[in-house]
Order: sequence, then C-alpha cells, then structure tokens
Amino acid sequence: MAEQSLIFPRAEYQTRLHQLQIQMEEDGLAVLLLTTPADIFYVTGFLTRFWESPARPWFVVIPAKGDPVAVIPSIGADLMGRTWMTDIRTWTAPNPYDDGISLLADTITALSPQHSRIGVPMGPETHLRMPLADYAELSHQIGARHMADATHTVQRVREIKSAAEVAKIRASCAIAARAFDRVPDFARAGQGLDAVFRAFQIALLQEGADWVSYVAGGAGPGGYGDVISPARQTPLQPGDILMLDTGAVRDGYFCDFDRNYSIGPANDTAKHMHRTLWHATEHALQTLRPDMRAADAHRLMADVITREGFAPAQGRLGHGLGVALTEWPSFTPQDQTVLRDGMVLTLEPGIFGAGGVGMVHEENILLTQRGPELLSPRAPKDLPEI
Repeated sequence: MAEQSLIFPRAEYQTRLHQLQIQMEEDGLAVLLLTTPADIFYVTGFLTRFWESPARPWFVVIPAKGDPVAVIPSIGADLMGRTWMTDIRTWTAPNPYDDGISLLADTITALSPQHSRIGVPMGPETHLRMPLADYAELSHQIGARHMADATHTVQRVREIKSAAEVAKIRASCAIAARAFDRVPDFARAGQGLDAVFRAFQIALLQEGADWVSYVAGGAGPGGYGDVISPARQTPLQPGDILMLDTGAVRDGYFCDFDRNYSIGPANDTAKHMHRTLWHATEHALQTLRPDMRAADAHRLMADVITREGFAPAQGRLGHGLGVALTEWPSFTPQDQTVLRDGMVLTLEPGIFGAGGVGMVHEENILLTQRGPELLSPRAPKDLPEI
C-alpha cells in the first residue's frame, strides 16, 4: 500500500519534525504551537485555499518528543487525514463560545508538564492566526505553563531548504519563466496595464501554476515609482518601462522574481538603470557566500548602484523565499542574520531615480558553499524592447 502523505513523502516531514524538536530542546520549549498557514503546511503538507476564510482557527501542536497533533475544525478532517498526520482532533466550527480552545488546552496540558514553556512564534514576520480573546483564554486554561516566543525555533529550521523543497521552488520559477516569455504576446502600446496584469495571471495558470497569490508591477515613461498599486486601465505608451513581478505557487511553494520591458525604444537612462541592476545582481551572484550577513548582501548590491551614479531603493534589496512569498531575512543595512548554506533567497536591487522614477530587478537563488545557484533563469543584461 502506498504511504499516506501529501506533497512530499512522509520521511520529508519526519525530518522537519526531528529538526524542530532538536531546536525546541535547545530553546527550552516543551510544546510548539503553530497557527499560521505556512507553518502548518510546512509541518503537515495540509494545502488548501480554505485559509482565505477567517472564520475558523487551525492548530498544530508539536511535543518535545513524539508526533505532532492536529487540532482542527471538523471540515478539515478529511484533507488532514490524507497527510502523514495520524493524531487529528476536531471540533465543530465555528463555535463562538469555544472555538477549539478547550480541546487545544487539553492537548497542550497532556503533552507538557506544569511550569513548562509553550512556544508560539511572536517576532518579526509572524502573526497569531486566532482571536486574541481566545489566546488569552488558552493562556488561562493551560495553568502554570508559560507562553514563550518561538520565532527563533521555527525560523532557524524553516530557513534551510531541503533538496525536495528546492526542486519545488525551481519548478515554480520555471512556470513563471515560461509566462514571462509570453509577455510580448499581450503587452504592447495601447494595451491597458490592467489587461496586461490579467493576461499575465492567465499565462501563469496556463503554464502550470496552481494559483497566483501575487502579481505586482508598474509602468511609466522611463521607469516607474510604484510597484504595489492595483493596475489601472492606463494604456501603455511608447517609451514606457513595464515591470511585472509574480509570486506564483506550485505545490505550496512560491517563486518571486520580476522582469522589465521597454515599450518601443528605451531612453539612455532607462537602459543604464537596467544594466546597473543587472551588474548589481551579478556582483552578488559572484560574491555572496554562507557566513556573510544579510546586511552584507545589501551592501554588495548597493555599492554597485552607487558607483553607477544612482541611489539604491529604500527598504530591502532581497529576502528569503519558500512556503511564503517573502520569508526572513531581509537584505537591509540593519539585518545581521547570518546567511547559511541551503537558504533560498531573492536578490532584488532597486534604483530610486530622479523625480520618483526608478526600476527594480529580482532573481531567485539557492545559497550554497560554492555561492549562489540561480533558480530563476537569468534576465538579459540589456533591457528587452517590445
């Protein structure tokens, strides 16, 4: 009989569990409580779009030893039962008077001694996907046990990707690459930017994405100043620089890279910006190594941009990638996270130009002892024209 598991073989999840429990011991945690889609998917393989509904909380409890326990609404029992999980405890939800809290408290207290530390991720790039009132009630029901921050516990394990995870991210990148190759088929002068965005999403789905959680971009004469607004109906004009950026998903894993195009011939400044960003990325590809810090990655790219006479974009110039569109660390001057062999990262240098017109460029990499390995196909050095 084939083993019961989703996305990956059972052994992949057992390895993750083992690594989490090692980190839990180092961090002094008796139990780890997970509530978010990415963390629960990472541990179980439970993949669903039902997370879009905020009406129900979901929980996975990891003890110091032994297998994890799913404490979930009954509507998810069938799907969770097709993962490698065997201990699945359910309640009928939504229940405004006790939405799984008593069941969750009973589970935690049975798996941990009094006065022990119960880990919940509380730091940067985490959130609590349950009502605060229920969290307060849970804290009360577990007695003398103490809720503690488990951000370090989860992040140190999740940030190193297995070979199986890298293969999923590489596959997602390949899907996006094929969709980017089709952009000249539907992006042209006179076409509304909103129509281009819709056509790009269709292309991603046709090329094999399970869903498209994120499409961003911008367009404007010689560059753009905003890459997060919804696309407007404004028609593309000759001389516009079009950028499309996607976080398409395949088997629960994201890609996150962009491409720039000129609608007709580009001006010299736009060409210079694009080539500068390519060189900034190339410098990081040639230089970045494990044991450097996130701040070093920012410096490598920012230095190239500055030498070319531009100002680096504010904020970060890259980040982690995996079961979430953006993961830690952030490539900023302040982030001292040590980069490690096996991290999947984005290199995302950006230029802040005169008059608020700029450009960004992004690639996805696996960091190895030999240096970065591209997961996204390398963008051309010269700005493509449509």
